[in-house]
Amino acid sequence: METSTYQDVNQHVVERCKGGDNRAQYELYKLYSKAMFNVSMRIINDYAEAEDVLQEAFISAFKNLHAYKSEASFGSWLKKIVVNASINAIRKRRAELVPMDERVAGEVADDISEDDDTEWQVENVRRAIQRLPDGYRVVLSLYLLEGYDHAEIGEILGVSESTSKSQYSRARKKLLEIMSTPHFAA
Repeated sequence: METSTYQDVNQHVVERCKGGDNRAQYELYKLYSKAMFNVSMRIINDYAEAEDVLQEAFISAFKNLHAYKSEASFGSWLKKIVVNASINAIRKRRAELVPMDERVAGEVADDISEDDDTEWQVENVRRAIQRLPDGYRVVLSLYLLEGYDHAEIGEILGVSESTSKSQYSRARKKLLEIMSTPHFAA
């Protein structure tokens, strides 16, 4: 069985960066900055802070480019840096995860009533997510929007997998509460 490393379509740009080419760094920035800003924004929930995190993440990535081994795409490697930088920024705010109660896990309804106006629903969900406390929003964003599983989230946040699951459950419950308030959709 032959093992090979992942061949990234932007590998040539990465190699130029490793060689100290500043234009290549700008090229990578242009290729990935919008997507990485969105990742940070979903976690941080503050535009200016997400911009700062993005800049710090790119500086860190360029400084540590020698650690990128092409085992996955550059984008996925960079995304880990952005997620960690975003989490660290929230920690700097001294935000703590909301205390857990394992019993909540089974109490969350799985359905949100259907509505024909998908765009309206998406906008309302986005607004409701922004209103979540940091701890809830981070776990919900990492799980639903960034595709991490609870074991990975636990590792990223330094909590147990069950804590991540409980936070996610509580976040969903809080999200439904926010969205069901009569004046929310106004």
